[in-house]
Amino acid sequence: MKTLLSRTAILLMGSVLAMGSALAADFPDQPINIVVPYSPGGGVDIVTRLVTKKMAQELGQPIIVDNRPGAATNIGMAYVARAKPDGYTLYTASNTFTTNKALYSDLTFDPAADFTPVGKIGEAPLVVVVKADSKLKTLKDLVTYGQQHKGALTFGTAGVGSSGHMASELLLRAGHFQALHVPYKGGAPAITDLLGGRLDFMSINPLEVVSHIQAGTLRALAVLNEKGTPLLPDLKTAQALGFPDLNATVWWGIVTPAGTPEAVVTRLNQALNAALDDKEVKDSLARLGASPLPGTPVDFKDFLGKETAELASVIKAANIKAN
Repeated sequence: MKTLLSRTAILLMGSVLAMGSALAADFPDQPINIVVPYSPGGGVDIVTRLVTKKMAQELGQPIIVDNRPGAATNIGMAYVARAKPDGYTLYTASNTFTTNKALYSDLTFDPAADFTPVGKIGEAPLVVVVKADSKLKTLKDLVTYGQQHKGALTFGTAGVGSSGHMASELLLRAGHFQALHVPYKGGAPAITDLLGGRLDFMSINPLEVVSHIQAGTLRALAVLNEKGTPLLPDLKTAQALGFPDLNATVWWGIVTPAGTPEAVVTRLNQALNAALDDKEVKDSLARLGASPLPGTPVDFKDFLGKETAELASVIKAANIKAN
């Protein structure tokens, strides 16, 4: 009986592997959907459309962007976590992918367990911006005003736990002041309110604000990384302005539901890396202030694990809670 059961198990396992191989050999034979958990027009949306356009050419099938904003990206993540693991439903992960587990105790999914990394797209430094006619002319002005007027300042973000939220919280800690966090369903509506004077400042990736800076409607106060950004070459870093430990970037990558066949993940990773190696894509990312960072699924998995651990520590230390 044991021998019979063992042989049956081996046959079943072989059938599963054969089905996976057959699926991978034909993949893709239909359009692919990629969920962006933000409104159209924001940084994650822009980068996704730029990269997946070339991926679609590589794969020979269209990749359709499906914007599903809300609940600090949890709506989009939950949808993809429940999707069929066949490679036809993807998700653009960004900073909230590594923060939401620490922020929400009632998640219906586990970012680490319910998704399979495909690959990292790239990253960009964040910049601190205010409205062009703001009385806060410099980063020092912002910090000093915040220190002297406790809780009077407001800052907008693309959502709780987003890159802009975490960067602004780090700025508050470094500058020893307080400000009211106003989360939005994406960067675009937050920028609208900043331009309208309903917010005081934002920490945001330059992809979303460079046109406003160049048009003179927003003013950049500092870039939050070590090397600055070629997009705004004259903008000083926060470290050069007296905040040596202040460093924040926004990053993007692609994941698929857990259980997706390894061969399919490998095919998607190859298409992603081919897109990131394309001159047009690299030049477009550079114009947006971003750097492509191709790699393997394992590379991206290691990055996600490290980010999750580090940011969970920051969230706990700052007592950041989801609204």
